[in-house]
Amino acid sequence: MKTFTADNYDPAEIVEELLDGAGAVRFTGLFSDDQIAQARAIIMDHSNAEAEKVTHFQGAAAEDGKINLQRRVWNLLAKGDVFADMATHPVLLDCLRAFLGTDMVMGSIAANRILPGGPGQEPHVDYPYWDMHDLPSHPARLNASYPVNAQVTIMLDPFTETSGATAYMPGTQKNLRYPTEADNFFESCHRMLGDPGDTVLFFGAAWHCAMPNASDHDRNAVLSNYVPKWVKPLEDLPAGLTQDFKASASAELRQIIGLNHPYPEVLDKAQAINAEGRT
Repeated sequence: MKTFTADNYDPAEIVEELLDGAGAVRFTGLFSDDQIAQARAIIMDHSNAEAEKVTHFQGAAAEDGKINLQRRVWNLLAKGDVFADMATHPVLLDCLRAFLGTDMVMGSIAANRILPGGPGQEPHVDYPYWDMHDLPSHPARLNASYPVNAQVTIMLDPFTETSGATAYMPGTQKNLRYPTEADNFFESCHRMLGDPGDTVLFFGAAWHCAMPNASDHDRNAVLSNYVPKWVKPLEDLPAGLTQDFKASASAELRQIIGLNHPYPEVLDKAQAINAEGRT
């Protein structure tokens, strides 16, 4: 996997690598140790609280279940300023705009915490491609000649083979389809390895999956999904944020949470408001 820093990256080169190369690139040095520690602490607090709720409502049987070994924390923008800083890092925005268009939006921002012993996943592709196994539900001739997805993984713990670093198969984004058992993914996959603070940007059409965590420590990451402005986001991010948050959001943050894109809109109501403004 090609590796870049804030001083040596070229958006055009990265777009070419995402579309026609391996499908993924790594950045180092984008985030400080303090940012990584702060993000990790917030995620640990929220994921522990959610696990306690599940155990309370589902009983002791949940203790050994997957929900306690792999935990998601959603709507991170509402849980700490550090996540807004991560989502709007200028290097990432520069590359994402070159890849998905200048008005691209964030489809989701969540944390994935895999505890020791946590399970892996089956190989897959990501939203909005993630149900490509149901081809009739997608447009005819859908292909990867242009992207409608980008994924960002910010590592908060060591991503090693032992801790279950994300596996991916380079080049599979070029032929957009869902992986099958016959593809023998696990026999030829590569791993997204890195240290806390390292960041991987990849085209979610590349086959990938989390691997089992066989280490003695958690594997936490911030996972962000980005889509062009005309693709419906996975998370309704504005609905999860307060009016004060939205009113004080930076221009970059307003763009990626979709506040600058009016659609879908009730157009007859908008027409009436415009008419009133002209009277």
